[in-house]
Order: sequence, then structure tokens, then C-alpha cells
Amino acid sequence: MEKKQNTLFVGSLAKGLRLLRAFDETHTELSLTDLALRTNLDKSAVQRLANTLHVEGMLDKDPVTRRFRPSHAWLELAYAYYWSDQLVGQAIPKLIDLSQDLGETVNLAELSGDHIIYVSRLPCKRTYFAATVIGRRLPALSTSGGRAMIATFPPEEREAAIRTWPLKAFTSQTTLDRDSIRDSINIAVEKGYAISSGQMILSEIGVACPITGPSGRAFAAVQCSVSAHTWTHARVEAEILPRLQDTANAISPSSQAHRR
Repeated sequence: MEKKQNTLFVGSLAKGLRLLRAFDETHTELSLTDLALRTNLDKSAVQRLANTLHVEGMLDKDPVTRRFRPSHAWLELAYAYYWSDQLVGQAIPKLIDLSQDLGETVNLAELSGDHIIYVSRLPCKRTYFAATVIGRRLPALSTSGGRAMIATFPPEEREAAIRTWPLKAFTSQTTLDRDSIRDSINIAVEKGYAISSGQMILSEIGVACPITGPSGRAFAAVQCSVSAHTWTHARVEAEILPRLQDTANAISPSSQAHRR
């Protein structure tokens, strides 16, 4: 339904949410001018919205620079989300066991529209800070987790995703050719898992297994990232993949019934 045709749509609330979405890992503190530029909203409207969000505790404001940044209230919202997401609660004990068993980075990814979002991340000792932060959202077509999930879609829906979902280059090796991505996803359909190299980080191998519901469709995946300097595809498939598959299969499929 178009927003203008939806009589229940509150435009001012939508603008406020657009203001909140202006913040990300590269835009952690923003002035009113910055917010206006990033949201394409009038500066006077941005001023009123930002002030309201500040008064309501959603944004902190530096008293000297007068720049805004996310407040602790965002963590409270994340806390509420985790209690509402049954999959995370069921998966965490199994992910901890897998992480300790492998000694490598393990992630739980969920499908978020045409992207994936990391809802749990268990780093290894070599992991850098960015790879430990939950909530990172990435194009599904560019990740092993996303491809593993897309591989469970019905053929027509799978093809539509391959043709239309967004792509973004993160490294010189990120695959932007949709025919190559189709080939990779078709292999994942056949094998039941997806493996990729250098898509998000150079010299990184990602392998993922879908967590499927009763219908066979996945809205989440267990993913492991390792260094290509110490691992090969063959070794990943021989040593990591069986444990990854066991973990994905051990997570109850009944938790998928409530997913989008």
C-alpha cells in the first residue's frame, strides 16, 4: 500500500525515524546541517524533530558542539528486541558451543528484507572490533549467510532476488556479476550450504548453513568466518562445515513460525 493511501500512516513519526536512521558506523555524531543533508528534510523540520528526540531521550546532544548522537535508549530497544526474538534465545547456547569448539568467529544472521543483519556474533581471539558488533546490515546477495538463505526460496522468488536485490562492492573481490551470484546460489541449493571468499573482507572465507523452518524456507543462518591465510575451502568443508550443519539442524525449526 502506498504511504499516501494509508490513512493510518503518520508522516511526522516517519520523518523522526528517518532522522534516527541517519546514524550509522560512519556517521556517529551529526549536526543539524548533517541531518538535513542525510535525510533530505528541511532544516527547520530537522531542528524540531531532533529536539523532540533529544527531549524524549532518543538522542544525546553535546552541549558544546551541539551535535547529536544515539543515546542509551537505543540499547534498551535492542534489549527488548532480543527478548522478543525466540530464535536468538534458542540459538545462543548452541552457538557458544560451536564457537568454543571451532575457535573461530561464529555469527547468527537473520534476513531483513533484501539484506541480512547479524543478531549474534561470537568472535575469536583474532577478531577485530567491527566484527563483534551486532546489528550490522549487509546485502544478502554478497554474503554466504544471505546466499544460504536465498537458496531455500522457491525458484521464481529466488530468481527475482538474484535479479533485483542490491549489490555493493566491499572489496576488490566482491562479486557484482549477477550470473556468477546465480551460479553460487545454485550450488548452495544443491549442497545445502554457501561458501564465499573475499566478499566482505579480503582473505576471508565465509561459510553458512541455513536454519530452515517446517516449510523448508530459511529466515536465518549460522555463519563462520575464517582467514584464507590459514584455511582453504577444502579444509573449511572438511572440518568446519559438518559442525556448522549440526548446529543449524539443532536449532528448533518451530521458532521460525513467527518470523517474517
